[in-house]
Amino acid sequence: MAEAARNTEGLIAGTDMPAQGWVDRLLPRALRPYAKLMRLDRPIGTWLLLWPCWWSLVFALDKAPASGREWLHLAWLYLLFGVGAMVMRGAGCTYNDIVDRDFDAKVERTRTRPIPSGQVSVRQAIAFMLALLCLGLAILLQLNWYAVALGAASLLLVFTYPLMKRITYWPQFVLGLAFNWGALLGWAAVAGGLGWAPALLYVGGIAWTLGYDTIYAHQDKEDDILVGVKSTALKLGAATRPWLAGFYAAALALFAAAGLADGLGWPFYAALAAGAAQLAWQVIDVDLDDAADCLVKFKSNRYFGWILVAGLFADLLLAP
Repeated sequence: MAEAARNTEGLIAGTDMPAQGWVDRLLPRALRPYAKLMRLDRPIGTWLLLWPCWWSLVFALDKAPASGREWLHLAWLYLLFGVGAMVMRGAGCTYNDIVDRDFDAKVERTRTRPIPSGQVSVRQAIAFMLALLCLGLAILLQLNWYAVALGAASLLLVFTYPLMKRITYWPQFVLGLAFNWGALLGWAAVAGGLGWAPALLYVGGIAWTLGYDTIYAHQDKEDDILVGVKSTALKLGAATRPWLAGFYAAALALFAAAGLADGLGWPFYAALAAGAAQLAWQVIDVDLDDAADCLVKFKSNRYFGWILVAGLFADLLLAP
């Protein structure tokens, strides 16, 4: 792999895998393929899975923690969800690679992944996925029983999503259902139930995912046609840009409605306005025929996540 061509972004040419990233430099050789199965070298997916969780945890608080002990509990929940997002994203990616191994071998961006490249066998990948699921269950069991049941229900979506590209041009919608489950789970972890605010946050997250993952899917559109899989990038084609604007506008409107349902104040809406500018930049500036630019715009959604987190904490601390 060290001799593979590299592009100007430090990635292996034709892929989104870092060339000699920290996994290759720091981990023992035997562990590297498993770290790559988990996408530890590409953390953007973990962030996108984590943001709805972290947003919802703050949404669910009636007021700012009044004591150091309450702040420590919130920090503990943030840590649990952070590790849980990394573990469950790893399990989902491993399952995805098992199911898609034949497709991945034919697609330039994915042909160097551990299974199609022969670094990990299917049996080894299954054993690794089961270990990750056990670890995820151990983390989930730290929450209340309502949250445990809700979290377990998400597995249906996790294991359904990789199959959707075979039967529908809208697999990004199913990804949105799975990736934003944390909007419900975070609220349930604090409140022990659900309400309108997390429901609106969840639906808004689905619209957000439809936007960013459609951009991501434009990287693979030529290969997807060749191997016979579907995506919103292929469905929308040249009309993608106005659809992106619609997806992101819907997400912003639903996030605003969630804030209204939860009684949030001006700091949250100021952050949402800043986030709207970030999403607008993506829509206006993205070159949908340039895979490298699509990847940059896709990854930029981590900034949107941070902006909303900052706004939520500002609202929490400044609210009367």
